Amino acid sequence: MSITTKQLIQWKQQGSSIVALTAWNYAIAQLLDAAGVDLILVGDSMSVILGYKNTLPLTLDETIHHAKAVCRGVSRSLIVVDLPFLTYQESIQQAMHAAGRVLKETGAQAVKLEGGYPAMVEIIARLVQAGIPVMGHVGLTPQSVHQLGLGQQGKTEADAERILQEAIALEQAGVFSIVLEHIPPKLALQITQKLSIPTIGIGAGKDCDGQILVTSDVLGLSEKQPPFAKVYTNLRQTITKAVEEYGMDIREGKFP
Repeated sequence: MSITTKQLIQWKQQGSSIVALTAWNYAIAQLLDAAGVDLILVGDSMSVILGYKNTLPLTLDETIHHAKAVCRGVSRSLIVVDLPFLTYQESIQQAMHAAGRVLKETGAQAVKLEGGYPAMVEIIARLVQAGIPVMGHVGLTPQSVHQLGLGQQGKTEADAERILQEAIALEQAGVFSIVLEHIPPKLALQITQKLSIPTIGIGAGKDCDGQILVTSDVLGLSEKQPPFAKVYTNLRQTITKAVEEYGMDIREGKFP
């Protein structure tokens, strides 16, 4: 039985931690689901595995293609899909079209939008009113890389207050959860205590209601690791070694 957005809210009330990771294909999604991951994000972080320098070039069609594969591999986890850059910021109608395509074409249960400024809050409120579950995202928002950079956000009192108010506004707009990315742990705790919906942290300390990392970082597949990631294995090294041994066997006549 699939996990629902209502269950995540209940888990916050019960003090149960939420386990979240990203997925970009059927095989990884199937493994994460079998391992008991609660929430799988088809994040625009897939831009890295597609060879892009950042999240900005990713298209809606590319996202839907990968999200469909992820959904085919999952039976339990809640699946949330990032809307790519400039597929929802222009207008409510644009956001409705993009979010609607994702839910209709992929089988995912929810979408995630970045930002908590007033125009974005209005867009999210309209999506929720239309019956589209939305996850919010404040702090470091990678689609704003050219404006914010990739450093920690909310370090000054003014920035911390802005992020807190954005989170409150997003809850009022109807989001079922909020990602808090790369903000001081003290601020993440303040937001988590203030909201009745779960917070999912990434580089935001231990006091969030759940945690998410990019799966390629966890598995040691990424070329560069963010400062807040924990690498649980080194698949780059394992795969390289296996392929080198395979090549050596062929060249030496040991395989097949």
